[in-house]
Amino acid sequence: MQKPKLSFWQIWNLSFGFLGVQIGYSLQNSNTSSIFQSLGADMNSLSYFWLAAPIAGLVIQPIVGMFSDKTWTRFGRRIPFILGGAIVSTIALMLMPNCPVLLSFAPLAMGAFLLLFMDSSFNVTMQPFRALVGDMLDDSQKTKGFAIQTLLVNIGAIIGGVLPTIMTACGVSDAEIPGQVPKHIAYSYYAGGAILLLTVLVTTFMVKEYPPKEFAMYNNIEEEVADEPKPSFWQLLKNVPKVMIQLGITQFFSWAALFLMWTYLKPAIEGVVCNPAGEVLSAGATQSWVGMLNAAYPIPACVMAIFMTKIASRFGNKLTYAFCLLCGAAGYFGLTQISNQYWMLLPMVGIGIAWAGILAMPYSILTKSVDVRRMGVYMGIFNFTITIPQIIVGLTGGMILSHVFGKEPTGMILLAGIFMLCAAVSVYFVKEKQS
Repeated sequence: MQKPKLSFWQIWNLSFGFLGVQIGYSLQNSNTSSIFQSLGADMNSLSYFWLAAPIAGLVIQPIVGMFSDKTWTRFGRRIPFILGGAIVSTIALMLMPNCPVLLSFAPLAMGAFLLLFMDSSFNVTMQPFRALVGDMLDDSQKTKGFAIQTLLVNIGAIIGGVLPTIMTACGVSDAEIPGQVPKHIAYSYYAGGAILLLTVLVTTFMVKEYPPKEFAMYNNIEEEVADEPKPSFWQLLKNVPKVMIQLGITQFFSWAALFLMWTYLKPAIEGVVCNPAGEVLSAGATQSWVGMLNAAYPIPACVMAIFMTKIASRFGNKLTYAFCLLCGAAGYFGLTQISNQYWMLLPMVGIGIAWAGILAMPYSILTKSVDVRRMGVYMGIFNFTITIPQIIVGLTGGMILSHVFGKEPTGMILLAGIFMLCAAVSVYFVKEKQS
């Protein structure tokens, strides 16, 4: 028996809370390097602080996925984890700008702890959203579901990216004072935390998950008995679908490229980016512009997400995916050649198209091939393909920067382009299950 077809707004509500989570992630992506530099971190150590996110994802997401697969409550299967993680995420966002006050004699250590705390709670909230779309939608609607999720994620990224600029426009100081988090960034974190909680509450109250009997009926499976032996995590890991491994290669290169951009974009353009008059931007203005660039690439991602379902239905998921990644490679190569701040927006179009493909296409391909009863844990395991490349790049980034590129961070953006090109080529080897 097929799952009922959901309306646009029903699918929208499934992922609406993800918009708030992405605001938090966007604030983190745009401002982490700046925050830790303000607290005294040197450029060569920045990549180590960025390890918090992938390490948290590596550990948290499979655990949350496994437990949410086994959770059947009157509030739902995934919703309890989404709401609980959102509450903790809000607290973490409120605390992060205050790390110099919370531990004045070791603000860097407190910042690193709060970053790990924040990323852990983000992952508790985020992981069930992927599984929720897989749970609730029929195969024929999954591409649409992940495309809408991609749209919402990018709207959140835009909001998170521009929040510091909005705060500055409202009169909040953007001055960089050693040992302190700039006020415009601090206020952005407070606003982002509030929005995150509100959006998750919408999903919590507007989505009604299928109870066990209906879930089993819609997926043509027998309802699981409580005392029935279930496969262990290691058994599931050993027997992952082959397509997950194939997609993992593509994921490795694409997420390594993204991690390089998030870590080194500010250092790469600082002292290089100029206004139209040819004047080099100040450190504070450069940081605000990095936020604008991080808010820029989700705009074409939103546009791509709107048309992605139709494009994929005509040209196929694989070709659409590869095209997106090629656009991203072109964007990274373009960033290394441009100094005018406004012309830098052009490469972000290509990066945005790649971002849309990365957020939607692998999940649309994968969810057709996994056991629906284990959707959560498989989504968690698939997250290894996101976190492991970031951890590897985080551990080696400083050495590559020093020994390969002579401490010139522009080289790291060039490397990101090479990685994204490799990702596009690897899509050819993915064997997609046909609906």
